[in-house]
Amino acid sequence: MISRTEGAYLGAVRAFQNPMLDLLHKRYAPLVVSLLSVVFTAERPTVPVADAHTEIGDALHQLRAAGYEDKVPVGSARDLCRQWADAGWLVRQVLDGDVEVYRLSAHAVGALEVAGRAGGARARVSQSRVRTLLDALDRLAQDADPDVMVRVARLDAEIRRLQAEVTRLERTGEVDPVDDEQLLEEAENVLHLVRELPADFARVAESIKAMQRDVVTALRQDERPTGAVLREYLERGEHVMESTAEGRAFAGALRLLGDPQRLDELSAQLDVVLRHRFTRRLPAAQRTELREIGRRIEQGLEQVFTAQREASYVITAQVRNHDPLRDRQVDDLLRDVMTGLAVWVPDARRGEPVEPLRRLPVADVDHLRQTPGDLRPPQGPAPLTSWDDDEDVAQDEARAWGGPHYADLGVHLAGFADGAATVDVAAAFTAAPAALRRPVDLLGLLEIAHQLGMEETGELAYVEAVRPDGSRRRFAFGGVTARTKDEDDE
Repeated sequence: MISRTEGAYLGAVRAFQNPMLDLLHKRYAPLVVSLLSVVFTAERPTVPVADAHTEIGDALHQLRAAGYEDKVPVGSARDLCRQWADAGWLVRQVLDGDVEVYRLSAHAVGALEVAGRAGGARARVSQSRVRTLLDALDRLAQDADPDVMVRVARLDAEIRRLQAEVTRLERTGEVDPVDDEQLLEEAENVLHLVRELPADFARVAESIKAMQRDVVTALRQDERPTGAVLREYLERGEHVMESTAEGRAFAGALRLLGDPQRLDELSAQLDVVLRHRFTRRLPAAQRTELREIGRRIEQGLEQVFTAQREASYVITAQVRNHDPLRDRQVDDLLRDVMTGLAVWVPDARRGEPVEPLRRLPVADVDHLRQTPGDLRPPQGPAPLTSWDDDEDVAQDEARAWGGPHYADLGVHLAGFADGAATVDVAAAFTAAPAALRRPVDLLGLLEIAHQLGMEETGELAYVEAVRPDGSRRRFAFGGVTARTKDEDDE
């Protein structure tokens, strides 16, 4: 059994294995923190690889020229970025359009936040900070307590307190002023909470990407039936947000942040705060942080949603194109190549020629089919079944149940107009013979009117259509008139 001191030491060792603390206790930690904070900002979360190399190279040159030669490591900007990516501080990814970019990992975001807090104003034990703690503890106790009567008593007390405040405001008509020092403390507390958000969002996005890598790796090594693999991994791909602890926590927070009304209220509250006189005492950087709270939340949400979409796409594409046998063959082939290189390299000399593979090995096949299988069925198909409606149908009867009689309708419409420039379509349909007053003929007449040019009358028209079997149907539609002659012909 280990002692308390040894347990604390082992815990600290594990903590310092975290890439965030590893970044902060390195020899060149101030350089890394400063360069990452300059290149990556809230307005610029991703930077193209070539631009990052150029900007970091220029910054290294400026520091060396300013006399910080011993504070700058040896190597180019490309080498430094590669080292930072291997250490888990930078993430390299390809966006749409084949643009390769860098972005900060969650560990780097957390390290920058720790360095910023340590180098800025020191956190104080203020009334606002204590109230935040007490409010959070009170909410935790309420959510954990299943006693209904206790919950009712708390709500009644809160209602009485709020009602007393409303009564006092109605009586006096004045709001108790709050000291500027207290407002400054509350603003610092808000900024302290907001600075934690970027690292939290980054951790959620990286947990989704880690889950994506685990799923793809397991899929390539899976030896189960393909159908079972497809069902399991397609379901995980559709529910990536519920597959990680960070994702489930984010989904709960999203129910609060995703409400448009709540975001509008947040914007209005920030406007009220920024208009107050106490904000003049805040540094310009802190006023900017307050103003950008809403946008930082939206950027964090978009970062998580992008990771979710990419994970769903990658997992779904891998499942659709998954071939366990082919993947195992490729893995075995690559493993054989690496084994062969490991055997050949130690004894090889520089410039030694390599005998190329001039032909592929021939497959050892015992027997090949020389004749195809007989594609003819063993017996002919069964005769077709006779139907009751195989009797001859009269042409006139079939035409009566067919589509509109466009030619007859056009002639009837012109005759009904009797030289007038316009004609009411409903009246023309009502005056038509029964053979031209089928429901489909009403549609045909409206189609002809549309082709000639029609105008709405603004009134509701009613017509009665007659089917070929004598049944009648009443229709209502917006009244229209059709032009039968162009204005130039009048």
